[in-house]
Amino acid sequence: MQKGECRMTNNLIITIGRQCGSGGKMIGELLAEKMGVKCYDKELLSMAAKHSGLCEELFEKHDERPTSSFLYSLVMDSYSMGYTASGYSDMPINHKIFLAQFDTIKKLAEEASCVMVGRCADYALEDYPNVVSVFITANDDDKLKRLQDLYKVDASKAKDIMIKTDKQRASYYNYYSNKKWSDPRSYDLCLNSSVTGPEGAVDVILNFAKVKQTWRKQK
Repeated sequence: MQKGECRMTNNLIITIGRQCGSGGKMIGELLAEKMGVKCYDKELLSMAAKHSGLCEELFEKHDERPTSSFLYSLVMDSYSMGYTASGYSDMPINHKIFLAQFDTIKKLAEEASCVMVGRCADYALEDYPNVVSVFITANDDDKLKRLQDLYKVDASKAKDIMIKTDKQRASYYNYYSNKKWSDPRSYDLCLNSSVTGPEGAVDVILNFAKVKQTWRKQK
C-alpha cells in the first residue's frame, strides 16, 4: 500500500513518542498490559528485519537515527511511486530500513490492537482512524534521576545521554515525518509523567482514547 492508503480497522493503536528519561517505554508497557495487548518497541526492529530480509544489526545501528535531510526526499519519492516488500533492492540502505519499519508498523496495526513506542509510528498510521498519538515528557530532575538509576551513571553523564538521545529522536522524526517532534500540534495528547506518575499516565491515556473514540463516532 502507498502511504495515503489504509485498510479500515477497528483495532485501537496507541503510539507513544517520548523524551529520554520520561518513562515512555514503561508507560507503554503498563498501558499494553492493562489493555491486554502487545507493546512494540525494539521488537519492531527484529520484526522489520525478518519481513524485509535485511540484517537486524542494520536496524539497530540506524534505530531512530537520521543520516541526512536528502533521505527525506527519497522517502517521499518512493511513496509517490508506490513500493512493495520485494521492491527494496534499488534503494539506499537507510531508505530500506525506514520503509521496512513503516511496512511492519502498518502490518501490526492491521492485525490487532497494540501499543507502539517511537519510530514515527504515529506518522506511519496517521491515516488510520482508530489511532491515538501520545507524547510523554517529564521534569528534568525526574528524567535525570531515572537515567542515573538505569545506566548507573552520575548526573553529568545522564544529562549528556538525555540531550544526545532527544536530539537524535527529534532529527529522525523531523526528517521522516511531516510534523515536528515534541510539538503539541503533532500529537493527540501530551502529558507530563512527573505530574501523573506512570500508572496515572496510563489512566489518562485510556480515558482520552475513550473520549476520542466517542467523539469520532458522533461526528
